[in-house]
Amino acid sequence: MAIMSSRLIRHQFCIEELKKLGAKVISVQGIMIYVKFKIKNTKLEYLYHINPDSTYFLERIKPYVMAVGNFNTEEDIIDIIKIDLEQFKNAMNSKNFKDFIEVDDKISKLVRYFEDLYLYYNISKEDLKLLKDEVNTILNTIIDIKDRSKRVYYKKEPESFKKT
Repeated sequence: MAIMSSRLIRHQFCIEELKKLGAKVISVQGIMIYVKFKIKNTKLEYLYHINPDSTYFLERIKPYVMAVGNFNTEEDIIDIIKIDLEQFKNAMNSKNFKDFIEVDDKISKLVRYFEDLYLYYNISKEDLKLLKDEVNTILNTIIDIKDRSKRVYYKKEPESFKKT
């Protein structure tokens, strides 16, 4: 029981830290945490929960849904949210910010369409190859755009580009 008490104390400390960042924090039975920010009329919202192995899973749910990852401590969650907030505050200064969010919404819709396609329909090998080729084209286009664009954030390396 002492371990749980220290966990609850740490948990409460992390909630207070998130509130200091300006978040509205909603704790759902102590195992799921909903974190909300509003910056320049843009909602940034996160959800994290405690996994059975006592790690934490974090996802951003607004302005678009994205799994952020698994973390060992709630302090790690705060650190990544701080970075995310910095990055969004910087991105919001771009005149292309709304277009970026619109493209991301369409990509999220694409993922849902694809899931419904393979869960509800029997797709031919030819059509699946067509989809694979189109997705590879989009991925390569993103890499090409990254390579010719000016980097604006340096405090953290982008996770997705480490693999390319």
